[in-house]
Amino acid sequence: MEEYGKILVFVMPIFLILIIIEKIYGHYKGEDSSPNMDSVSSVSSGMVNSVKDVLGISITLISYDWIVSKIALFQLDATFLTYLIGFIVIDFYGYWSHRLSHQINFLWNKHAIHHSSEEFNLACALRQTVSSFVNLFTFLLIPAAVIGVPAKVIAITIPIHLFLQFWYHTKHIKKIGFLENILVSPSHHRVHHAINPEYMDKNHSQIFIFWDKLFGTFQEELDAVPPVYGITRPARTWNPIRINFQHLGLLITDAWRAEKWQDKFMIWFKPTGWRPENFETKYPVAKITDVYNFEKYGFQYSKKLMYWSIFQAAFTLLLITYMYNSIAVIGLPNVFIYGAFIFLSVYSYTELMDARKISLAWESLRFVFGIGLIIYFGDWFGIDASFPFATSIIIGYLILSLFITLYFTTTNFQKSKVLQTQTQKIL
Repeated sequence: MEEYGKILVFVMPIFLILIIIEKIYGHYKGEDSSPNMDSVSSVSSGMVNSVKDVLGISITLISYDWIVSKIALFQLDATFLTYLIGFIVIDFYGYWSHRLSHQINFLWNKHAIHHSSEEFNLACALRQTVSSFVNLFTFLLIPAAVIGVPAKVIAITIPIHLFLQFWYHTKHIKKIGFLENILVSPSHHRVHHAINPEYMDKNHSQIFIFWDKLFGTFQEELDAVPPVYGITRPARTWNPIRINFQHLGLLITDAWRAEKWQDKFMIWFKPTGWRPENFETKYPVAKITDVYNFEKYGFQYSKKLMYWSIFQAAFTLLLITYMYNSIAVIGLPNVFIYGAFIFLSVYSYTELMDARKISLAWESLRFVFGIGLIIYFGDWFGIDASFPFATSIIIGYLILSLFITLYFTTTNFQKSKVLQTQTQKIL
């Protein structure tokens, strides 16, 4: 928990700097692929995912430690070669877990968030799941366990493997020469994120592209077929927590409505997107049928809301940074309470980004929760010992956030709706 938090404190600024550089470069080239609201949503998704991971809010049914203790034929030392073997096995594991997440209905729920952006940029790489609470795929690491790759090697290699998947989420790098035959490139991954029929469910590899070529899922990016990004059942929200559970909600609803018991059971294991017979007619769900002709989600009620959303994400990131740096000081179970506040914060301000009036209720709850924590602990989880007056700043922020949310929900949204109505009448 504490070690992973320290790693993220180091890695997060690097990711943010690269996201900003991509934004500036895209603006300079006239090819901005990073709309601000989309990027805020993506970064917010990354924040709640990282909090979940740091807090260890998941269950591994069969741990790698247990597997290696039972079936290892050798005991390897943690040498460079051992790390290389571990890395390749993890990439094999990543290919199959990724591919299965695209092909099985209930597994798609944990992966849909990553594909939910209708853009393709570095920020969307941070759209990672918070809805996956059980790790089902440890058995794919059996090859490493058989030859005795130490658990410590796997534990160190997994986050490195994950971080190395960040760079190829961009439209600005076209091809990478002969390395296209070895590594997953931005071109390969643009295909993977596309919803064009030619590209669907292709290029599942994470670092080495040869897995797709070996198992028949490779597709080259075609000049005549520009990739269109997103998911065929569009999310229509900036709220990453909502997105994380949309598909699950549909599965539960369809299973409940299904008349046949076999449909109630099999819906979870059928191919992604499968629904019982005639459900598309009886219970229609918005779906993109023409990938070249649909309206992207991205309405903004005002630039004020956009700038406020950026500020909210930035302040929340500061709160998370303190949390990761101070896990030992905050202690258990208080660090879980801190995590709950972060989740509530992200939910509240992304509801506001969606222009939902209910966001005022969520913000009021967050205000009461935050002030209650300060009253209970005497300050903000011991922060004043390191940063004098920080608690006062947080109190001021909570008050400001409540009043600005009140402004948007009672005044700004109304003005914007009037302007939109007038514009539609003119058109």
